[in-house]
Amino acid sequence: QLQLVESGGGLVQPGGSLRLSCAASGFTLDSYAIGWFRQAPGKEREGVSCISSSGPTKYADSVKGRFTISRDNAKNTVYLQMNSLKPEDTATYYCAADYLPGRLCFLGFGSYDYWGQGTQVTVSS
Repeated sequence: QLQLVESGGGLVQPGGSLRLSCAASGFTLDSYAIGWFRQAPGKEREGVSCISSSGPTKYADSVKGRFTISRDNAKNTVYLQMNSLKPEDTATYYCAADYLPGRLCFLGFGSYDYWGQGTQVTVSS
């Protein structure tokens, strides 16, 4: 069974950091682009960051310079390091996989095939 599982969410104060993990099971991530998306209550889901199968990355303007996406194919896991967190980063964060060998990833969520269940990130004092 193909599955993505996010972890690492939680409650953090403004200015703090969290590292989210997205672990795949049932398939290997080597040929997949992985995207991180988030959705806050009452808002549309938005692309946060993505990493291509070969490594190039993209970031939403709102997180550039604060978030870093990385992948460890040996562990079949993708990470999202989030620093300098702001209250507006509060949302449920989802990872998703898009079979896209050798091509650049997309921040639009329409092309992603597999989704995790989400992990909650709350930034509040």
